[in-house]
Amino acid sequence: MIPVPEVCCGWAPPGDALYRGYHDTEWGVPVRDPVQLFAKLQLDGMQAGLSWITILRKRDSILAEFDGFDPDRLAHWTPERLAKALENPGIIRSPRKAQAAVRNAQLYLDMRAAGINFSNHLWSFVDHRPVVNHWTWYRQGPTHSPQSEAMAKDLSKRGFKFCGPVIVYAFMQAVGMINDHEVGCPRHAEVQALWTP
Repeated sequence: MIPVPEVCCGWAPPGDALYRGYHDTEWGVPVRDPVQLFAKLQLDGMQAGLSWITILRKRDSILAEFDGFDPDRLAHWTPERLAKALENPGIIRSPRKAQAAVRNAQLYLDMRAAGINFSNHLWSFVDHRPVVNHWTWYRQGPTHSPQSEAMAKDLSKRGFKFCGPVIVYAFMQAVGMINDHEVGCPRHAEVQALWTP
């Protein structure tokens, strides 16, 4: 009997091992750890104007250079440390994006010092449970939503950079706040099963 190929989201073709691996193991899995959420938001900010596959190919180098986007370390970077990072050809060598990541880390610490849990705060924009969409084709989905617009507005008012509604929507998809797997994709149900209140 000839096996029937597994149908997954159209943006993650089986022939692209990197994209497909990301789709099959990470995209849409609910993330609740505040530092992991901060790191993912920075990676999505690095994507601005670029394709996500570009970030995936450089992700290991970016995380290694930026101390894993650990806010406690990144917030204390000096101009010299920032300049050193920008010499690394393995990262996105945008001074504006790198400076934004450092500033965003400082703002993260400000929120924590004010008693605001970054994870709880961001998840509040979806009432602390994933928004489940039912697209039959990924291109039916939007590039932003009322939730991403509200989150982006909040972050922007706090001073965060590279967190507009489109970037934030991609972030929300990636960390399981919005389930945008196609309904015919096995991961649509699987990531929902991973959600625990």
